[in-house]
Amino acid sequence: MQVPSQTQNRSWEEENYRYLIKAIARVRTAVERIIPPKEDENHTPIGNIEILEDSGMSPPSALETICEIFSLHPFERDILLLCAGMEYNPTLELIFTKAQPNSARSYPTLSLALTAFPDAYWQALTPGSPLRWWHMIELGDSKTLTTSPLRIDERILHYLFGIHSLDERLVGMIEPMPSNEPLVPSHQQLAENIAAIWLQPSGRQFSAVQLCGEEVGCKKAIAAVASSLARFTLHPITAEMIPRETTQLNRILRLWERESLLTNSVILLNCDWVDTTDTGKETAIARFLETINRPLIITSRERRRLRERPLVTYDVHLPTPDEQRFIWANNLGEMESRLNGHIDTIVAHFSLSPPAIQSACLKVKSLDKGRKGELDNSIAPINHQLWDICRVQARPRLDELAQRIDSAADWDDLILPERERSILKDIAVHVRQRAKVYESWGFATKSRRGLGLSALFSGQSGTGKTMAAEVLAKTLNLDVYRIDLSSVVSKYIGETEKNLRRVFDAAEGGGTILLFDEADAIFGKRSDVKDSHDRYANMEISYLLQRMEAYRGLAILTTNLKTAIDSAFLRRIRFVVQFPFPDLQQREEIWKRIFPKKTPTEGLDYHKLAALHVAGGNIRNIAMNAAFLAAEAGEAVMMKHLLQSAKSEYVKLERPMTDNEVRGWV
Repeated sequence: MQVPSQTQNRSWEEENYRYLIKAIARVRTAVERIIPPKEDENHTPIGNIEILEDSGMSPPSALETICEIFSLHPFERDILLLCAGMEYNPTLELIFTKAQPNSARSYPTLSLALTAFPDAYWQALTPGSPLRWWHMIELGDSKTLTTSPLRIDERILHYLFGIHSLDERLVGMIEPMPSNEPLVPSHQQLAENIAAIWLQPSGRQFSAVQLCGEEVGCKKAIAAVASSLARFTLHPITAEMIPRETTQLNRILRLWERESLLTNSVILLNCDWVDTTDTGKETAIARFLETINRPLIITSRERRRLRERPLVTYDVHLPTPDEQRFIWANNLGEMESRLNGHIDTIVAHFSLSPPAIQSACLKVKSLDKGRKGELDNSIAPINHQLWDICRVQARPRLDELAQRIDSAADWDDLILPERERSILKDIAVHVRQRAKVYESWGFATKSRRGLGLSALFSGQSGTGKTMAAEVLAKTLNLDVYRIDLSSVVSKYIGETEKNLRRVFDAAEGGGTILLFDEADAIFGKRSDVKDSHDRYANMEISYLLQRMEAYRGLAILTTNLKTAIDSAFLRRIRFVVQFPFPDLQQREEIWKRIFPKKTPTEGLDYHKLAALHVAGGNIRNIAMNAAFLAAEAGEAVMMKHLLQSAKSEYVKLERPMTDNEVRGWV
């Protein structure tokens, strides 16, 4: 290393460098003074060295800062400088050799320091001393502690020389952070609240802050702004990289706490993607959170609890509708005026994060540029494209939790009595006009209870419950996701609510239609509470209905038996649609519509086909299987194929086929 050139107005880096070199020279002189005269014949002492004061430096020198942070005793300070000098000037090996009884010791030792420096004491290198506890000094192998080689930690050496680089042992745990964007007011308020917590006198232990919610990006952005407001830097790390093994974990804990002290930083621990069923990992994370005594933010989808440490929890929600409108307008620019108020409709149905809105705006602008040369430059295609982009933006969070159903069916495919069709169309009206009635017309200000759109579809298997959900989805141009409640319900207390919460939280952003299949798995006649299982079963039902009532989309329950659901629960559901078993005329209509226009058919008698006493779902199975049989035979679909297919379907249903049902088919 070379000393920076002297100028009239030196930078902090130059002043820090000069101060450190002077300090190293002082400890070198102290070592030179203990060299026996006969060993010093060919060595010229460095002489009296002026001790540079850093009182005029702002901020103070790295050496004085590190001594203050870790409360180093003057003797510990000299040991640190002794080791730093060895790295700075390897020629010190000769001095160390001459100053110690054993000429093979060309390195700093505790024995050398005890002899050379005033105020020396043994405790300087005990395991609990600052130099050892914070891994500032490393001890090499030796038979005795006093003769062990001492070496300065690389991160500490760089810090002393004013080089700010993260400890290489911690680099792999760092997560990327989103670019700093202005927060919406509701998120800005959260950031200010968090900063205020850190700026309060903390006593012996810093409070941890927990940000809960599905939007990982929003939580990180809030953490970044909060850190900046409190004048902290931010170190985002992933919890999945925390080691399980105790020795490694303790070392990482100490290094992160040291790094936070050196850089005056907040540690952001991302627990969003942690498998909470992994007990080994959960134990390591809990120890990390409880032990590290520095400002700490935890991001998690589910709330975590700490036993020993104060924990302040905030739920992070998506921006409010007004905030989302502002983000849309800000990112769309002049295009907003061309959308003719369509943004209000978008915000009413889709609740998206700022990055998702920005991404959607970039996509629609790109598509709009591609349409500039086209003759059809009407408003409608832009609106439709933006709507579809928003649907896609909202999908990823729910795709891992539920099955998305492609909606191909329309009203003509749905054969139901007029009363049931009318209720379904009312449901569509409620979804379309939800924002106008609740927000623009003020019904939401009267009460926030029961504003969710919930429906119960009841009927035997195959009577059209799922198809009705598809028809609604196609009519409203929304996605429909199927959730099998039998797979959501858990025997472990609290797990069912957790699973349901994940589904609803993920669906909130997309105005998605949620189809909860097999509601019988969670509903039933409410019995007297005889034990804890009965009590928790009722809690699960109440939680599901509570979330349905608050959900901003449409939530549908399906059941094969309406009477199995307690009337107290039914009263909390807005729409109830009974799907009757189709009569002869309805079955004939289903048969007439079941084959696609491209399917070749020959000699089909729909009236005779309707004699089969099966529901619409079974009719579809029979028709499709018959199409495969006909295709294999190289023929059009005929009654003989349908007869063979019907027999197979009845075997699956474990029902006998009567002669009356198939009389005159072939």
